[in-house]
Parts: sequence; C-alpha cells; structure tokens
Amino acid sequence: MNATNTSAVPETPNRTYPRWIETLRDRTKILIRPITANDRDAEKAFIEGLSDEARHYRFLGQVKSPSDSLLRQVTQLDYVHQVAFAAVVNDHLHERIVGVSRFSTDASGRNCECAVTVTDAWQHKGLGTVLMRHLIAVARSLGIERMVSIDDAQNVQMRELASYLGFSCRADPDDPTQVIHELAIRPEG
Repeated sequence: MNATNTSAVPETPNRTYPRWIETLRDRTKILIRPITANDRDAEKAFIEGLSDEARHYRFLGQVKSPSDSLLRQVTQLDYVHQVAFAAVVNDHLHERIVGVSRFSTDASGRNCECAVTVTDAWQHKGLGTVLMRHLIAVARSLGIERMVSIDDAQNVQMRELASYLGFSCRADPDDPTQVIHELAIRPEG
C-alpha cells in the first residue's frame, strides 16, 4: 500500500486527517480519507447510489434515502469511538464517494463493530480490502482487540472478504438470516 500520510487517526477531529493514495488491482489510483461532517451530501449521494442489494447488505434492511439523523450519525464522528474512511474519485471537480469503511467501539473501547460498502461499479478491484486494511490498522493503533461485522448470510462478497482478511464466521444466534464475522486484532510488534 502506498500511504501518503502514515499517522493512524487524528487525536481530535480538528487535526489533519490521514489520507492515502492507493493503487487498485486494475491500476486505478484512488484516494482514501476520513469522512467529515462536510461529506453529508456526498454520503447521501453514495447511499442513494447503491444498488438495492448493496443497500440491503449494508443496512440489513431497505434504506432508499437516508434520514437527516442517519446522515449526522455517519458523518459527524469523534475519531476516538467512531472512525470512517471514504474512497473517493474526482467527478467533474467534485469528490464522489465510491466506498466506505467504518467502525464504532463499545463502551470498553476494546471491541468494535465494522462495516464496509463499495458501489457496484467499483467492486472486484480490491477496494473493499484496501478500506478494511486501513480500518484494521487504525483499530489496532487505538488498542482495539476485537472487530465484528454482522452481515446478511447471503452476502457472499462479505464472507469472502472477511475470510481473506482472517475473520472467523459463525451464525448469529439471534437471527438465522445473519452471520457474525469476528477478527482478533493483535498488537503490532
């Protein structure tokens, strides 16, 4: 991976955010950067631009158009308990989000729930892997010990990505239509 800034996560939302330029499998270069409150409209367009299947897999239900409350939740982050990265491309002088990865921690700060979503046109290029690797690295730098993702059992792409990244998989005991992917995060060193 080609990192343009090696710092993990800003200590406060006002610090300079890390940004990475990554080369995908098809040799496309893409910018990965933290999501900020300024991304509200871009995040709305991203969610609305997802296929019905991708929206279903991401939200485990139908979200056609995100509410103001949801948009605040996904763009106004503290970067201590919540972290989110956007993969962006320039689209007529504006950045367009084509992929997102995020996590939020539990009260202990040792466990987090994560998610990754990539638009249909950008799938099969390694973008989900790149987004998740940055997310895992940041979780590790924050001392998070366990990362989980709760997914639709039919989501084959997430199952393959999770397996590739070393997540274990088990049935959700509370919902047979879902699976839980889990990754033990080992400290660097």
